Amino acid sequence: MDAVDGATADGCDIKASAEAVAFMSSIEPSELQTCIFTDILASVSQTCRSLGGFRVEVEFYRRDQEPCVRVSAQSHGAIDGCRCGTEVTAYLSSDLSVLEEETQEYIKLQSHTVDKKCHLLQRDGEMEITTVITVGEEVTKESISYPLSALQGLVTEGSSLLLMRIIALRKKVPQNMSFVSFDQNLHIIQTTFSELGVKMLEVEGENFEAFGLERSVHSLEDGLKTWQCYFLHDGHLASREQVGAPVTMRLLQLPLKAAQGALTVEKIPLVLEEDMQMHSEFLRRKEAIKADDASYLRQNPEIRELICDFLQALLLRKPEDVSQFARDYFLPFASHCPTKQHSSA
Repeated sequence: MDAVDGATADGCDIKASAEAVAFMSSIEPSELQTCIFTDILASVSQTCRSLGGFRVEVEFYRRDQEPCVRVSAQSHGAIDGCRCGTEVTAYLSSDLSVLEEETQEYIKLQSHTVDKKCHLLQRDGEMEITTVITVGEEVTKESISYPLSALQGLVTEGSSLLLMRIIALRKKVPQNMSFVSFDQNLHIIQTTFSELGVKMLEVEGENFEAFGLERSVHSLEDGLKTWQCYFLHDGHLASREQVGAPVTMRLLQLPLKAAQGALTVEKIPLVLEEDMQMHSEFLRRKEAIKADDASYLRQNPEIRELICDFLQALLLRKPEDVSQFARDYFLPFASHCPTKQHSSA
């Protein structure tokens, strides 16, 4: 594994600002408690067509018997007929230091699949990073490590999601919020956060004030990439989009209503063998239903791909409540979609 000193190719060290480091040090356990919830958004095109979903979950966790915060996020969908997605699982200390993070990105093309995995692990005073890129049957692996002293104020894909929740709940972005991060080639780069102000967003036909944050990633090789996110007053993510991209992630259902929507239905046991007429009808219908189902699956081959993607996410997360996980996973595919978005001056 190669070890580097955190300097860029042109010899200039990139460091987080004092304000950014101070912000991370100021995070209190009580603030983390208010961030323990799940966000579920739908990915929609510019024509308001559903393309997939986006889910972020923050929870307290014990890693190697030590308490930490686990942030997990999944984005899945289809663009131009190609299935694609991203999975992120990060384990963070109370000041958002990255203890470990696993990221996977994939896109399923017609001829082959492109898959990229990146693993970060804090160990022995260093951050060890390993990437594995698979293109069809070709596999490329790269490893590198940085001293933690060069990564003060590090923000990754996983920790940035929790960091923005905390900023949104404080409803104020300090000046000069400049952190360090990594680009696609594992070089240390700069990422900054700035305030966008408040605007009105429509959710389920109602207008709500949303606090805006902008995250900019400054890469020498990839150029500037910017994401704009808006949060409700309680920290729930209401919208997320990359500037210049044709996809927007939007909140379709208010979190409180989603939580209250679950109904408890008493189950009544049904014994077919004790009702001969019903049992006969069941046998008669069984073969017809099987034939109809098989025909439907042949006419809609994308169903198998969707189920395979769901099972992949299920086995990766291994949730305790499978039913709730399935509901959250498929919620963004709901047919309704917001049609208006108003901005205030």
